[in-house]
Amino acid sequence: MFPESFVEKHLAASRHDGVVFDPFCGRGTTVFQTLLNGREAIGCDVNPVAFVISKAKCDPPRRSSVLARIRELQTEFGKSDQTSQPSELEDFFKLCFHQETRAQVFFLRKSLDWKRRRTDRFIAAMALGALHGESHRSGNYFSNRMPRTISTKPGYSVRWWRERGYLPPQRDVFRILETMTAFRFASESPPMRGDIRLIDARRAGNSFSAYHGSVTDVITSPPYLDTTNYIEDQWLRLWFLGAPADSERARGDHRHTNEEMYWSFLEEVWSGINPLLAPVSRLIVRIGGRKVDLKTARDKLEQSVVRGTGRKVLLLDAGVTTDIRKTQANVFRGKSLPKAQEHDISMELTVANCLN
Repeated sequence: MFPESFVEKHLAASRHDGVVFDPFCGRGTTVFQTLLNGREAIGCDVNPVAFVISKAKCDPPRRSSVLARIRELQTEFGKSDQTSQPSELEDFFKLCFHQETRAQVFFLRKSLDWKRRRTDRFIAAMALGALHGESHRSGNYFSNRMPRTISTKPGYSVRWWRERGYLPPQRDVFRILETMTAFRFASESPPMRGDIRLIDARRAGNSFSAYHGSVTDVITSPPYLDTTNYIEDQWLRLWFLGAPADSERARGDHRHTNEEMYWSFLEEVWSGINPLLAPVSRLIVRIGGRKVDLKTARDKLEQSVVRGTGRKVLLLDAGVTTDIRKTQANVFRGKSLPKAQEHDISMELTVANCLN
């Protein structure tokens, strides 16, 4: 992941003015900052949480539509059967959300059509941000005390709350969403809209067929090697978007823990986005993990790009390495982990017939 300043720096350094693309768009930082700079931007992510948040940010509805929809949902909730709630992880949900808050959360989970409706997606994005957090410090979180950045496991959460006698606060979800709407629309949205899609990056060339040959800058950060498991860390937010309440690691998918499979996966990604690239394009990658030093990352990344795209690769600099600071996710894993690093690598990609 990277901050807005990372995108700003690399946009300023680019000699191109074509489409900017992020195949692992996450929270939409690349797309959003590019739009603010008046350039066209597209992105994709396979994770529903990332898609909802980034799409809401880069393709927002009108403020009046959001407020009207919140009021409509509140009215529908008042007429609904509030006793019909999922029985899965009953102990967890009873301690995570106050009874009245829980009914509102379950109702929104069932009612929001975030895949097809722009307004519902925007409301879902706000709800994801408020779903859990340090509720003893802010009244804008729905849950009992929990880290904001990760969803702690159900069993651990229940034990932790019970040992400390923590009870879930009563929250009016609809009021919080109205408050958040005012905050979200306090600043101007970008004049352009970003095209963000819920797809695997390896399928980007097929999905974004209208952009073939038009992407001149790729600014992205793939999932880090052997660092986090997004499905595990965001299980409650994924549940809110319709996934089962299961925080166990995805079975049979080791592409982010097995080095060989990881680099093979990235090679497939570069192959998938290759049709979108202009004859000359820049690839800016922040990559990291616990098993990868700068030289290895640079060499392996270059190899994966050459194999995936068939293009000539020119490294634009030696790369920059930064230690990853201790995060909430690491604190709540309950064990000491090896130091992780992230590496910034810049390269220019050129097709054969463009070489001098």
